[in-house]
Amino acid sequence: MKILEEKILSEGTVLPNNVLKVDRFLNHKIDPQLMFQIGEEFARRFEGKGITKILTIESSGIAPSVMAGFVMQVPVIFARKKRSLTMVDELLTASVFSYTKREVQEISVSKKLLSPEDRILIIDDFLANGEAAQGLVNIVKASGGELVGIGIVIEKAFQNGGDQLRSKGICVESLVAIDSLANKTISFSKNKEVQFQ
Repeated sequence: MKILEEKILSEGTVLPNNVLKVDRFLNHKIDPQLMFQIGEEFARRFEGKGITKILTIESSGIAPSVMAGFVMQVPVIFARKKRSLTMVDELLTASVFSYTKREVQEISVSKKLLSPEDRILIIDDFLANGEAAQGLVNIVKASGGELVGIGIVIEKAFQNGGDQLRSKGICVESLVAIDSLANKTISFSKNKEVQFQ
């Protein structure tokens, strides 16, 4: 997505330890028009796949997921990082290491929200080492539903998360892939993807 690349270049900031800060439009302040275009692009890339639900993780994955759900006309479920008092039903859980927070978190989804009949698309804001995506994959497996694929807004292609997921036969569609953040310079690559069989 050219518009997303331009937004990253104009409003993104490269921090130490290969961290890309995009809090001006994605994960703190949200650009609704851009999120809608992102939702349309995910809908285009996964068109005709019979998706019944979108699964994401709080909080930065929610905006692009809701827009994709709006365009696809399917519900969006987000895995919670902290259980609330209302989460008393049986839960599907997974442990996830946060790259930016440097801690392990247990994510949870109410078991009643996902079923074996569901065809599930995972969407998240970033893919680096793949911990969050793998945690969501584990929740889909535990639900008995079918994983259709994973949609990623920004993939750090120089880290191994995307390659690990693709090596398992998972279709990963990244709207933007970054080859390097060296010397505080953002270098884009072509989108990595696996064609559906």
